[in-house]
Amino acid sequence: MKKSLAILALIGILSSSTLLSADAVQENQRGFITVNTTSNTEIAPDVAEISFAVKTTDTKSMQKATLENKEISDKVLAELRTLINLKNGDYIKTSDFSATPVYSYTNSKKSFERYEVSNRVVVHTKAIDKVGSMIDKAIQVGATNVDNLSFSVSNYESHCNDLIKIATQKAKTRANVVAEALSTYVIGINNISTSCSANNYNPPRLYMAKNMISDVAAESSTVGGSTSISNGVVKINANVNASFYVK
Repeated sequence: MKKSLAILALIGILSSSTLLSADAVQENQRGFITVNTTSNTEIAPDVAEISFAVKTTDTKSMQKATLENKEISDKVLAELRTLINLKNGDYIKTSDFSATPVYSYTNSKKSFERYEVSNRVVVHTKAIDKVGSMIDKAIQVGATNVDNLSFSVSNYESHCNDLIKIATQKAKTRANVVAEALSTYVIGINNISTSCSANNYNPPRLYMAKNMISDVAAESSTVGGSTSISNGVVKINANVNASFYVK
């Protein structure tokens, strides 16, 4: 009796193995079509981020350089706060504060030159139309550098989702076209991957020292306006790479 049960169990295992092998062979022999599609759009940015630097120096006192930096930074912050809307998601933050002695080297000899203090003020705002005025105001009260200006889109994820949906529909359509040309048809999805990215198209960037930006601010004040800034557009790209089973 035990011998008979063992034989039946062995037959069952062999039968299962045969079925699995047959399924594996069928899976390996099943054809598939791989397609790659894209979808993109250009959006006018609605968010700006400006980075201002306030640098102060003193040859005798680190404390004096630090106090002067604080005074100027406070003035920059106060001016910028009048131009943003906190209820609209705008904000201002400070970052990258540093205070350090600066040395020069001559014939391997180290000589003290000055104490240098640096503070960065970053503005994040949806008031795109006020970016020029923000730059002018910050410069007028003592900002020494405009290190960076970048634009972005606040509803980026929503645009990405829409573009991925379009690219996926294009992938399905393209796979069906290819399958029909090969006298076959799509029966399922093998795998699919998606990606989305954004890049500024002709993005404006400012890297200006105090003498340069002071001239810009002075010129803007003379003509009765603010520094002219062109925000360009943000290009968003979606990519779909899909593989479809065919029969």
